Amino acid sequence: MTRTVRTFLLFLLFGHAAAQTPQTQLPRVKLQAGMYQIDAQLAATPEQRAIGLMYRQDMPQHEGMLFVFEEPQVQCFWMKNTLMALTAAFIADDGTIVNLADMKPQTTHSHCSEKPVRYVLEMKQGWFAQKNIKKSFVLKSSVFKTASLKATSPP
Repeated sequence: MTRTVRTFLLFLLFGHAAAQTPQTQLPRVKLQAGMYQIDAQLAATPEQRAIGLMYRQDMPQHEGMLFVFEEPQVQCFWMKNTLMALTAAFIADDGTIVNLADMKPQTTHSHCSEKPVRYVLEMKQGWFAQKNIKKSFVLKSSVFKTASLKATSPP
């Protein structure tokens, strides 16, 4: 099921009023991008992922949102009801950035990963460019290490 369809169904399920409240109290995880530390909220459930950073007026430069999916697949994101310009980093299980996509606020244009990924990190647009972080850069976090261990563990 595409992200657009999932988002629409969740919107119908949870109602318009709940969806207009920004998510600011999700669990957090630290990520390391070279010498830079990122404080990322974790969007791990379908409901959390559907709302994402919608309705947020602003966020600090060092903060972002890490979307965690159950299985690697091509992930597509849009910016409906998202008020800030963002960049999405599509991330492989080992923390490698597969590709980056700049996204304009309040649009429904899809921005997709170039290959199946389990993680997507959204940061304020310009953050990755200012830090010279590009495709193939490896982010570090216990989240990625755990995923790699699970992928290689025997049954």
